[in-house]
Amino acid sequence: MIKVPDRHNPKLQGLVEQINADAELAQLWRCANVNAVDRSGMSDHGEVHVHIVANAALRLLRLLAEAGVRPTATVNYSLAQEDCELIVVLGCCLHDVGIAINRDDHERHSLVIAYPKARQLLTGIYPEPTLTVVVSEVLHCVIAHRWDVHTLTLEAGIVKVADALDMSQGRSRIPFEAGQMNIHSLSAQAVEGVVIEKGSDRPVRLAITLNNPAGIYQVDELLKRKLASSTLAPYIEVVASLPEGDERRLIEIHKQ
Repeated sequence: MIKVPDRHNPKLQGLVEQINADAELAQLWRCANVNAVDRSGMSDHGEVHVHIVANAALRLLRLLAEAGVRPTATVNYSLAQEDCELIVVLGCCLHDVGIAINRDDHERHSLVIAYPKARQLLTGIYPEPTLTVVVSEVLHCVIAHRWDVHTLTLEAGIVKVADALDMSQGRSRIPFEAGQMNIHSLSAQAVEGVVIEKGSDRPVRLAITLNNPAGIYQVDELLKRKLASSTLAPYIEVVASLPEGDERRLIEIHKQ
């Protein structure tokens, strides 16, 4: 079950109910995990990943809104903040479904599945032409979560960064326990946790706790490069804390 705080957003509540009742989507997440975990020795890319990413994305969107940062769909299409929450959450739910086809180039494979599925899930929530607008925005979130694709919307940038924030040590447990000792599994084991909070100099602060320096790979190589190609870089500060005796040493990772 995907659970997100709807904050009295009836459209979001209705979408989540539709998602949780969709047997095909649930099976697509399981198929994606078979290809990612069982066949490729990678970390989870199924329902748990979707749940973590959707909640992180919603948190990012709401913190930015509190700071007066307007979503792109609001600027271009005069959609409400509540509508942008649906775009972000549905983008998170569909961003990796293409792994059910193949891990390589999965962002493009995801589009094949995401277009009809997004229209199906949003029918009854939006009439035309708003339905087509929202679906188009969701599809941009899906294709642009790839690190080297430049995002054109705030919402797509949120999905991209939220995807990279699923990095704490439990997220590499499957490949780690299966004996996949590589930089991805080892560095992910070094990440204790990620906190998304209100920033001091910028709207959002990502506070990442590490238990050893190997975790810098997760932050610098995975998060930083996604942040750099997103629309969120001007609004986010990232710091990582490393143990140093009885104190915590804060390291600035990314701040333009």
